[in-house]
Amino acid sequence: MSVAALIVAAGRGSRAGEGLPKQYRMLQGQPVLARTLSAFLDHPRIDQTIVVIHPDDRELYKAATGGLHLSSAALLPCVDGGETRQDSVRNGLEALTASAPQIVLIHDAARPFIRPQLIDRAVDAAQRWDAAVPGTPVTDTIKIVGERSEVVSTPDRARLRAVQTPQAFRFPPLLKAHREAAAAGLHAFTDDGALAEWAGLPVHVFDGDPGNVKLTHPADFQEAERRLRGDTMSYVTRLGTGFDVHAFGEGDHVWLGGIKVPHDRGAIAHSDGDVILHALTDAVLGALADGDIGTHFPPSDPQWRGASSDRFLAHAVNLVRERGGIVDHLDATLLCEKPRLGPHRDAMRRRIAEIAGLRLDQVSLKATTTEKLGFTGRSEGLAAQAAATVRLPETHP
Repeated sequence: MSVAALIVAAGRGSRAGEGLPKQYRMLQGQPVLARTLSAFLDHPRIDQTIVVIHPDDRELYKAATGGLHLSSAALLPCVDGGETRQDSVRNGLEALTASAPQIVLIHDAARPFIRPQLIDRAVDAAQRWDAAVPGTPVTDTIKIVGERSEVVSTPDRARLRAVQTPQAFRFPPLLKAHREAAAAGLHAFTDDGALAEWAGLPVHVFDGDPGNVKLTHPADFQEAERRLRGDTMSYVTRLGTGFDVHAFGEGDHVWLGGIKVPHDRGAIAHSDGDVILHALTDAVLGALADGDIGTHFPPSDPQWRGASSDRFLAHAVNLVRERGGIVDHLDATLLCEKPRLGPHRDAMRRRIAEIAGLRLDQVSLKATTTEKLGFTGRSEGLAAQAAATVRLPETHP
């Protein structure tokens, strides 16, 4: 059977931090996309490969692919992507209609560690079934939560799989499913397996590869560099804590966890007065033994007057990464009578994860009152305490 590989490389990769889109960043002197492409171009069972890119990235694409060795598979002209991943995949599939492969593998450009054995399993799965996706067992316990963050159910993790790419399909049914979804006005499928399910195709799961990681956050690139170097560096875990407090003053909102929260008072502060981000910043700096927020952002300096506190936390996290370290977890507790954290918790967690370049499950937020005791109990202000767990390269004197 003829087999085509479709590499999705049209995203912006904003969670990976500032700089080039992640698929064009360098890993050990080679662009991520080039590493990913090489795995398919050098595989004897792949007949042709096509890449879907962002229209603005043609020069980046040309530079990334200029040095590739085209040994056993044809690299077709690249195709412009669409507004969503689903649109981009459909554009790539439409471009393949001229050659009409029998099987197509859809793979993320940001998974450069794909191995030949996984490609073989994907092709075998597509030959056996119309639609199949690689999956790895889930080791963490998963909770399904409701609107108030209460646990609704706990699925049996023995039946759960974390899905990867390349996802493997017979070409005609997948193209038909994409066309039907587009005609129905559906454009938000982030996974071709889910789109195939919607179209009524039975989707099977074959064995994935734990090493087939997707590069998403800045820490992922650091880990990838170490992996390619074969580093055996040992790390020491550090725990830092932070605390911040601000009195209430005139205003109609407060900033908490990077989110503007409506309130009948404002916070008196030199910056935006975000006690959660300030406490987290001090916690990270504490783990580094590198002073506190006032050391790095003196209140006497007018440039920080009214400053957005996301800059402070991002700075502290970048200091960890500059030292070759990894931020593992951020945890904060808000102490106040009002405003309530619950309605904004998820938005705050997402914003903190975005600022720090972490996964959502690496950010914890809690809240408590002080039972009407002290200045927070009298609603004179609010406070936050935080902890940060980081790993730093172990050094010896």
